[in-house]
Amino acid sequence: MGTAEILRRIGQALVVLLVTFTLAFILLSALPGDAVTARYSSPDLGLSPEQIEEIRQSYGADETLLAQYFHTLGGFLVGNFGYSVQTGTAVSTMIAEALPGTLALAVLAFALAVILALGISILATLDRFAWIRSVFQMLPPLFISLPSFWLGIILIQIVSFRLGWVPVIGTSTAQALILPTITLSVPIAAPLAQVLIRSIEEVKGQPFIAAVRARGAGEMWVFFRNILRNALLPTLTIAGIVFGELVGGAVVTEAVFGRAGIGAMTVAAVANRDMPVMLAIVVIAAAVYVLINLIVDLLYPVLDARLRRRERA
Repeated sequence: MGTAEILRRIGQALVVLLVTFTLAFILLSALPGDAVTARYSSPDLGLSPEQIEEIRQSYGADETLLAQYFHTLGGFLVGNFGYSVQTGTAVSTMIAEALPGTLALAVLAFALAVILALGISILATLDRFAWIRSVFQMLPPLFISLPSFWLGIILIQIVSFRLGWVPVIGTSTAQALILPTITLSVPIAAPLAQVLIRSIEEVKGQPFIAAVRARGAGEMWVFFRNILRNALLPTLTIAGIVFGELVGGAVVTEAVFGRAGIGAMTVAAVANRDMPVMLAIVVIAAAVYVLINLIVDLLYPVLDARLRRRERA
């Protein structure tokens, strides 16, 4: 992929982020009520109207919508996401504290989802043992139909309460990640496995596979060196897409397991109409999604020799 094409893809990614920021800002601004006034006008706080107005000015809530837009956009460009209406803490500080836990959960869940998808796909495309193949071909539709919150509750009931394998209280950092990782990975593994199974079946019927077998290559060599390697390429695209679902899944999963992270922060921000926090979370989630898909696009020519030859031609 040439430099011009890379720059074009990066430019497209920046445009997507700008559009996401704009739409999120407009939609959040259209919510009824003023979050700053609602937060500080409570009689329990004992603030006068003048003091409330000073607070509104400090948050920029007294400015016109257009002025707020450009002021907020300028802050985002330099990493200043504003301050939480609910706590008064800098949003960048809140995200820096919550992001590591969510990122660890997302990376582990995605890795486990890839392993599950590979295992299911290999067993679902076996030439022998038709009954095993049929069982594993039914797993992806089953996995994708399981709601995350339901799966998390069932895992807690069975694994923690009945079997006692993972404690609920007093867990270590590693133990606290086991059940949330499984909960988040199962629905993500389903579409990966579905695409990979279909891709493996298609590659098996290609003429070059028969040619490799005719040269005397063993079945294991043919499968892992030729079939699986070529079948993984279409799965890259869906992998980039489902990675974006980790953000939405993390909100539910962290709420079920009581984990402190971006998910829990999102729930609190929505409940309190904390616009600066919600806007920052939306833009960061979009940035992660766009970055992953950009990496996938850039990897395609590296992994697919056909694309490299086409670009040279």
